[in-house]
Amino acid sequence: MPPLPRVSGKQVVRALKHVGFEEFDHSGSHVYLHKWVGDRWSERVTVPVHGNKILKLKTLKSILKQANLSVDDLIALL
Repeated sequence: MPPLPRVSGKQVVRALKHVGFEEFDHSGSHVYLHKWVGDRWSERVTVPVHGNKILKLKTLKSILKQANLSVDDLIALL
């Protein structure tokens, strides 16, 4: 498994939109996305967006887990 890339919240939101996630809400500096899966919406994915600030690795791991994406998938989307 390759190391996690150092990316901002904006970059993660853009990558998630490429795989079908849609932004449905935001609260302060957090963006909420979900994806249509089968006959229902998927679980909510929360991404903190603080300008171009780089996400902490643990936060990025949590986002990938929520979105059911691997590190390789994320790297391919960036």
